[in-house]
Amino acid sequence: MMNEQHVQGIYIPVIAPFSDDSKLDIESYRKYVTHLAKHDIQGLVVNGTTGESPTVSWDEVKQMVEVTKEILTSLNKSIPLVVGTGTNDTYSTVHRTEMAAELGADAAMVVTPYYNRPTQEGILEHFSNASRTGLPILVYEIPARTGSRMTLDTMRKVLDLDGVIGLKDSTGGLDLLLALTQYETKPVLCGEDAYLHAMLCQGAAGGMVASANIHTQRYVDVYQRFASGDVNGSRDSFKQLQPLISDVFAEPAPASIKWWLAQQQLIASAKLRLPLTAASEQAKQRLSNTLAEMVVPS
Repeated sequence: MMNEQHVQGIYIPVIAPFSDDSKLDIESYRKYVTHLAKHDIQGLVVNGTTGESPTVSWDEVKQMVEVTKEILTSLNKSIPLVVGTGTNDTYSTVHRTEMAAELGADAAMVVTPYYNRPTQEGILEHFSNASRTGLPILVYEIPARTGSRMTLDTMRKVLDLDGVIGLKDSTGGLDLLLALTQYETKPVLCGEDAYLHAMLCQGAAGGMVASANIHTQRYVDVYQRFASGDVNGSRDSFKQLQPLISDVFAEPAPASIKWWLAQQQLIASAKLRLPLTAASEQAKQRLSNTLAEMVVPS
């Protein structure tokens, strides 16, 4: 299982590949994850936002976790496997977290409860219940999707929970990270791709970044350069990625990511599940042009 020391480096939130008839394509998933795992990443995340978690069943999550574990074993790769288990129902979140533990997950990623608009006390109780399952918890704060935001006081209380090992900060800025670093806090991963280098400079331990599905090793290079003390080199490497990040998120992810993975024949189809729809021709062309101008490792 994970601990705070594992919350560092580049984590890749994986996509869930579907066939043209919208069924989980486990063979494409196997090929795609094998490709990712050969890079110097620090972890993989199944059933996150990038994995279209709202439309993926738990049986499908189970299949992806089992295949991921098989791949990591076959490659003799001992990187953490994080499973998204958070919902807007505390009972369901606890149950899914317990099931993730049974599947052999190293940690669960639990999002701040969405839609219900709970009080700060309710949010704290939600994470308190999840943290008692025995599986380490990564908190996922993403107000743009959840419709609510933890206060600094609540966030500190949540991060102080014994079962919580860190935070994925997708708040869209540096304010939360800067506030947390004024205190002794648990590790923070950047969850907003465009802020990766800035957040590293302000004390983040790494990033959980969807766009790193494309040209993965360049993102690893950004982190490794920074970790070795080459801040300027890390910044220069990140600057080369900024147009890519902009293109990936010009339309709702993971549409453009899936299109690129299909173009590279890492998955058989770029299919998404409704209500998400395929990347527009304009988005495809823009990303294609950007990638053609980049000279980076695959």
